[in-house]
Amino acid sequence: MLYAFGPERLIIGRFCAIASGVRFLMPGANHADLGPSTFPFGIFGPPWDDTMDIVMSAPSRGDTVIGHDVWLGYSALVLPGVTIGHGAVVAAASVVARDVAPYAIVAGNPARLVRSRFEEADVERLLRAAWWNWPIELITEHARTIMAGSPQELERIATQRGLAGPAS
Repeated sequence: MLYAFGPERLIIGRFCAIASGVRFLMPGANHADLGPSTFPFGIFGPPWDDTMDIVMSAPSRGDTVIGHDVWLGYSALVLPGVTIGHGAVVAAASVVARDVAPYAIVAGNPARLVRSRFEEADVERLLRAAWWNWPIELITEHARTIMAGSPQELERIATQRGLAGPAS
């Protein structure tokens, strides 16, 4: 996590696979662009510390949010304020500059949609099943289904256990 000296947070969901070299660039890296120079004089202290209000006025896109069950590939870079949806896959060395939909696969610089992992109806089923919120004993019991089953199977298990909710 780089430049994490603002109020924004990095929120990472459960069961994420984060490869080596993944970096999260936080809004503290932003530079104010109110005038001719973007140089952050104020961070170097006196006699320029009276310009810190300008440095801190750089716009923020808010928290960076990584959903549950997200796979972030080797050396991916996630830019400030991005939300990556549940079940998404970010390819190695990708630069994520925009939000990523649940269960999308993105790649490149900037990261672009390659394809969805599932049809829209199945994405809705998976979001309702939200297996990452199940009790750990139920996850353990159904680990094979979570890894290799169908969205319908996961939704059925969640419904039978009273754990299915609205798509989120």
